[in-house]
Formats: sequence, C-alpha cells, structure tokens
Amino acid sequence: MKKLLLLLLLPMGLFAQNNDPNMGIIPAPASVSRGKGEFKFTPETIVLVDSPNHKAIKFISEYLRKANLATSVTDMGTMDKKRTSLKNSVKLSLIFKEDLPAEGYELKITEDNIELRGRGAGMFYGIQTLIQLIQKSNSPGYAIVPCATIKDNPRFRYRGMHLDVARHFFDVDFVKKYIDVMAMYKLNYFHWHLTDDQGWRIEIKKYPKLTEIGSMRAQTKVGRAAGPTAVPGLFDNTPHGGFYTQEQINDVIMYAASRYITVVPEIEMPGHSLAALAAYPEWSCDAGKTYKVGENWGVYDDFFCPTPETFKALFDILKEVMDMFPSAYVHIGGDECNKVSWKKSEFCRQLIAEEKLKNDEGLQSYFINKIAKYVSSQGRQIIGWDEILEGGLAPGSVVMSWQGEKGGIAAAQMGHDVVMTPGSGGLYFDHVQSKSTQEPLSIGGHAPLSKTYGYDPLPSVLTSAQQKYVIGVQANLWTEYIATPGKAEYMLLPRMLALSETAWSLPSNKDYKNFSTQRIPRHLAQLDRNGYNYRVPVPIGASDTVLKGNKFKIELAPSVDGAKIHYTIDGAEPTENDLVYTAPLEFTVPERETIVFRSIVVTSSGKRSVSTSIKMEN
Repeated sequence: MKKLLLLLLLPMGLFAQNNDPNMGIIPAPASVSRGKGEFKFTPETIVLVDSPNHKAIKFISEYLRKANLATSVTDMGTMDKKRTSLKNSVKLSLIFKEDLPAEGYELKITEDNIELRGRGAGMFYGIQTLIQLIQKSNSPGYAIVPCATIKDNPRFRYRGMHLDVARHFFDVDFVKKYIDVMAMYKLNYFHWHLTDDQGWRIEIKKYPKLTEIGSMRAQTKVGRAAGPTAVPGLFDNTPHGGFYTQEQINDVIMYAASRYITVVPEIEMPGHSLAALAAYPEWSCDAGKTYKVGENWGVYDDFFCPTPETFKALFDILKEVMDMFPSAYVHIGGDECNKVSWKKSEFCRQLIAEEKLKNDEGLQSYFINKIAKYVSSQGRQIIGWDEILEGGLAPGSVVMSWQGEKGGIAAAQMGHDVVMTPGSGGLYFDHVQSKSTQEPLSIGGHAPLSKTYGYDPLPSVLTSAQQKYVIGVQANLWTEYIATPGKAEYMLLPRMLALSETAWSLPSNKDYKNFSTQRIPRHLAQLDRNGYNYRVPVPIGASDTVLKGNKFKIELAPSVDGAKIHYTIDGAEPTENDLVYTAPLEFTVPERETIVFRSIVVTSSGKRSVSTSIKMEN
C-alpha cells in the first residue's frame, strides 16, 4: 500500500510576530519595516502630544491609563525643545507630512521612543495599530513594543459593518460593544438597520405610535421559515420588542464619533414597512385593513402607498432622523418590494397613468426619486439596496450591491457611488461559517472565513475610471435567526476581521495563510480577554477529509492562542475530557482497516470549535 504523509502547520509563537511580516497586525498594513530590539514601557515613560484635546489623543490617553502604562499626558507646546527629545517617551503628533494619505499614519518604534503621526482619522488608526503591538507584562507599568516603522492608509474610504436590530432588538450597551470591535479593526461606517416588518426601533416624536405599536410583535416564528426543514405554524408565543429613544440614539452617535465611526441610519421604504402600517394603516394602499407587526420572516405584500399623505409622513420621519444623525448618508432600503399591494390599488393604477410611468417598476423609481429629492434638499444623500435601480436610478443615489455584483457594476458604469456587499462574496454574516451540522441555526448560505477574506470589491469588468466609484465594502448581520448578543458575536467574529483586511489592505498585502494561522489565533485570544464571544476555528491543519494509505503523520496547532486540542481515534465526538494533543501523531493503519481521528479546540474560557474528522483508510 502506498505511503501517504500528512504534513500540516506547527504552532506559532505567543504573539505571532517573530516570523510574521505583518507583526500580528490586523488589518495588514501597507508597509512594515522590522527593526531590532524593542521599546520598553516603564513607570518612567512619558507621553508627549501636540493636540491634547484631540479625540484620538484622549482615546489613547484613557487606554494607557487603564493599562497602567501612563498616568499623565504632557502637551509638547508647554515644554522646551530639549525636553521633547527625551528618551523613553511616546510622541503623538497631528503635524504630518503633506504627502501623508487621507486617514494615513506613520508609526516609528525604536528602543528609545515611539513616534506616531497621523492625518485626521489616521492618528486613531495608528493608535489601534500601536495597541495591537503592545505586549503587556504581569508587572503594572511595564510592557514592550517591538521596533518597526509602519506606514499605512486604507484602500477604501467606506469600510462598513451592518447590524439589523429590527428582527431582534439589541440594547445600547451591546451596540456600543459592537462599535468598539469595529473601531479596533479600523472599520468606519456602522449601518444601523432600524426598521422592518418585524419591528420599528427608533423614536419619532411626531408619530409616537411607531414605537408604541410598531416596536412590539406578539410572537416570533420558531425554526426555519422555509425549506425542507421548515416547521409551518410554529411560534414562540412570546412578545418581542424594544426601541431606542432619541436620547439613546444621540448617545450612540457620539460614542461612535469618538471612535471615528459614522452611523448610517436605515429607514426601510417602500417595502419592509409592515410595523409602520400596524401603527398608521392610513399610509397603506388599503387604509381600511388591519395590520399587525410581522411575526414571520420573508417578504410581505403590504407596504407604503405613494400617496401625498404617505410622502408627507415619510418626509416628517426623515426630517427627525436627519436631525439626529449627522451622517451624509441616509439609507432608505428600497429592497424586496414585490408591488403586490400596488398592483391591486386603483390609486396606483391612476398615478402610473398620470405620471406617464411605464409600469410598477417605474412607480418604484418615482417613489425613490421623491424621497431622494427630499433628502437631497436637506443636504444629504440616499443609499439604497440595488433594487433602487429598478425603473431608473435617482440622481445622486449610492447603491449597495447585495444581489451579487451586477447592480453595483451597473451603478458604477452610470457614475454612481457603490458599496459592494454581495452575499455571494461571503459578506452575509447570518450565513453559516462551515458545512458542519454543529453550526447553529441560520438563514442558510455558506460564508466561511476564507470566502470573506478572499473577496475583492473591485470587479475586473469595470474600467479603472469606473472602479473609482466603488467607494468601499460592507458586511451585513441580519438577525432573523440571531436573538442573543452571544450568537451575534459568534456570527460576527472572526469574519469581521477578514472584512477589515478586505476593506483596508491592498490585495498584494493579503495572505490568507498568514492571516488565519499566525494572526487570527492571537486576536481571538485578545477578544476573549476583552469579553467577546466568537466562533472558534477548527485546529490549524485539520479538515474533514478521507486519506488513503497505511502511514500518516498529523501535525496540528490551536486556532486560538492558549487553547488546547482534544482528540479521539475511535470516531467518537471529542470533548475536553479526551486526549490532549501535545506533539505530532503518527499512525499505522492495518490493511483493510480504518482509523477515524476527530479533534476539537477548547479555549481557556471554555469555548469549543466544531469537530473535524480525518478518516485514514488502508
């Protein structure tokens, strides 16, 4: 029988920096030049700044104080030039070279000093890189940072992460925690999906019934809504609701702004509006009908009717929204509008004839155009899902391309800004992360970490001039099947780290092997210490596979720093009570026999990966 040798990766060092060209940093910087030695934080280290009131400086000052690495920050303007050249100092400056790119920074670390210069948000991003490089000691006041020169700036100006709070509500504390992890990885747009059929989550003072009625559904569908495993008519019989007051909204906006994140509100229209119609049925095409907040998932047939009364209400709502949100962008949805209620409406038939519209797609374009004109009159710009292309795109509209890249390509070719967010690119984080039956219930789809990491937002079919309209990339976390913060974090992490590198780093600087085996283990361990849940990747080097031969050598490494690998060789599902992998294993399989090697990763906090199975057959 032919011999087959399975050679896989060995464990990395604690911080994955000694042999890592990216020094463990996520997202991978534009340029890293390693130096010799390390800078040492001691209780005598001083921090010097030229803009003490700058929000990025305040952020790092608070971080260093909490980490016991600096008790005070000194304004360089109050010191003579000789003292600002002191050794064992950290210098943070917003005075930058003219050629420093937008959002760019330069970080120089020597044995004597750390110097960071940043342009605008670049100072904050350089601080995030510095925080990732700090290796804390067990002794308060002491830490080391490896020497290097790092020059960096983002590939895209829009680096977005979405959260659906309409299907399941998440409180302000969780939203801030979500924003925190975005900031760690240099994402800068938080797309807040605030309204949908299943719930209206934002207080509108002129229309209080939107939250009094529209924020609460009587029950929620249990199990899959469709497909072979669906259970028709099964609900939890439990009311679900919640909304944010305008004061809470403002609090979140300010919190995000302190981390250089812009909050983009989404108010869905004309579809996905059942919760609003439950509160104000007069905004529908059948005002005599009784509506209730959606309890099931999917697409509903009732939505906003394009009457003068409805437009007046929507303008009022958008005015309150824009008064709260300083974002230049306002997301108006525009997706999955099946036009059933419009097709049945005599008013809509008349309107199509009066406005000389071709069809119902033309009516949707008419609707979106009126909304876009109003938003534009307030000095803002609409973003919509790619269905806003139907019937013609409103001037100045930004397209989020979710149904593949076709819509984004068409919009870019017409000269409209585009944010790429296709589910086909691994950017729908409600999709499963592996094909294992041990993954939690989800809406379906398959978006493993490698798929998210491998996506390139710039379609090759676009010319270089057209590619400039692709302003960025976003991933989406829809929550039909995500009811708890723990599950939300499990579905978000570590895929959000892959998104950050896709959004920030040049393709030439990306390396999935380096990312997944050298940097991810360190970052997951840090996220664990920071109190985040996450999906534990399977052991590095393990995968579900069948191997033919008689001699095998299996080499694995933990996918999270400090974790253990447990395994069985009899095909049984491994637990933390089974054998611990400590060194490469060699197997000789007798003729006509099979050994089934199964393994899992268990972290120090008790988190577990799904198991993998290597079947060795002779």
